[in-house]
Amino acid sequence: MSDSVIERLASARIVPVVEILDANRGVELARTLADAGLPLMEVTLRTPAALNAIRAIASEVPGFLVGAGTLLDPGSVAAAITAGAHFGVSPGFTPSLSRAAGDGGLPFIPGAVTASEILSATESGHRHVKFFPAEQSGGASAIASLSAPFAALGIRFMPTGGIRPANLNAYLALSSVFAVGGTWIATRDQIDQGRFDDIGAAARLAVATVAAGRDA
Repeated sequence: MSDSVIERLASARIVPVVEILDANRGVELARTLADAGLPLMEVTLRTPAALNAIRAIASEVPGFLVGAGTLLDPGSVAAAITAGAHFGVSPGFTPSLSRAAGDGGLPFIPGAVTASEILSATESGHRHVKFFPAEQSGGASAIASLSAPFAALGIRFMPTGGIRPANLNAYLALSSVFAVGGTWIATRDQIDQGRFDDIGAAARLAVATVAAGRDA
């Protein structure tokens, strides 16, 4: 994992996780998030437009950190690298996924929600994992319970799924959480309908929430 990528994710604390139906919306979305103080996002590979959106953002929005999510096999890892993704995220872990990312130089965050999955990821050198789906998998309390036995290994989590402003602080309060995946900041419908004012407002509120937690 690239230290610079992890440092940027950890500094932001919140990573917008988005589905893009029209690649042409990607650049405007990135600029909206950057203007709001969140110059990064994870574009899930759940739509045909995702890779083209990543490609456009990487080439047209300097300084913006764009990742590829929902990496499920080595082929999707290769496609993400070709598109210019700066990091990759998967809902799960397999050795072949890890090797593909490592061979391609792509900083990679695999998914792990059980003790056995976390140990499997550590055997391939990972210390930062995605906890998905977070709320359905026990939420912040589950992460807190898992953190203690794995503290010696330096395991840190990026919970994603079911997190909203109402429960965000419970996750941000955990020292073992380096960042939170924010699917609420820019929904698929908001992006598709070009509701960038709403997206910008949600992003600014997220930035303010993080700042308030640091000041507390």
